[in-house]
Amino acid sequence: MPVLTITPSGKTIEAVEGSTLLDALLAAGEKITTNCGGEAKCGDCHIFVLDGRKSISKMSKLENEKLDTLVGVGSKSRLACQAHFGPENVTVEVLNFV
Repeated sequence: MPVLTITPSGKTIEAVEGSTLLDALLAAGEKITTNCGGEAKCGDCHIFVLDGRKSISKMSKLENEKLDTLVGVGSKSRLACQAHFGPENVTVEVLNFV
């Protein structure tokens, strides 16, 4: 099972391959907002993937279009609701605290 490491909290959690990063973040108790129910419409679950980017799913057109509307987006940006785990470990930085 892949392991998700969360910064800045330092938490780690085992994730299920194929599940979303958002599901794992919520299971880890992170207070990350999502106002669209994981449909890539709000952009509230914007995170930076620091390590393991090749292990998560490729970015969809819908996710890319939403990221284009957000401030502070970089090359490591993803929407946690759209990124699905592969077999390898992933480290993310959570940007949006409630």
